[in-house]
Amino acid sequence: MMLETNEIVFNEEELREIEKIKSKYPQTQAALMPVLWKAQEKFGWISEDVMQYIAELLQLPMAHVQGVASFYTMYHKKPAGRYHVQVCTNVSCLINGGDNLLNHACEKLGIPEGDVTSDGKFSLEEVECMGACGGAPMFAVNEDFYESSDICKFGNIIDSLQ
Repeated sequence: MMLETNEIVFNEEELREIEKIKSKYPQTQAALMPVLWKAQEKFGWISEDVMQYIAELLQLPMAHVQGVASFYTMYHKKPAGRYHVQVCTNVSCLINGGDNLLNHACEKLGIPEGDVTSDGKFSLEEVECMGACGGAPMFAVNEDFYESSDICKFGNIIDSLQ
């Protein structure tokens, strides 16, 4: 995950990549999700200013960009830690100990759910279904997913990132 930058602008190469993304779809609006993802990779999170920039870039209503960005938990609406930890507590994960895993994550990281450690290294988020019901409970760190998890497995992964 990239660190947050002060200037909200894509460089020429990134703008070419966005044009390539747009060319894959019959309507520009369909390119919104991959462009938001690209923006998050560059700016670290999807702020109101980033949403406005994307809306102008894609010539879409700001309300549409906000609606998409706020619907999906994959888009961070506030700064996230270098390692963004997500713990699933939906039905399968909950039945198999997802709530215990989340409570342990809060204790291990020393932060409540939805917060970032003081050093900015970790952020923690409770999420709905991550699509791994057969491997419940699960958690993710950035783009790495860990199924059939328990407190010990969680601790080992977090310790390896310290």
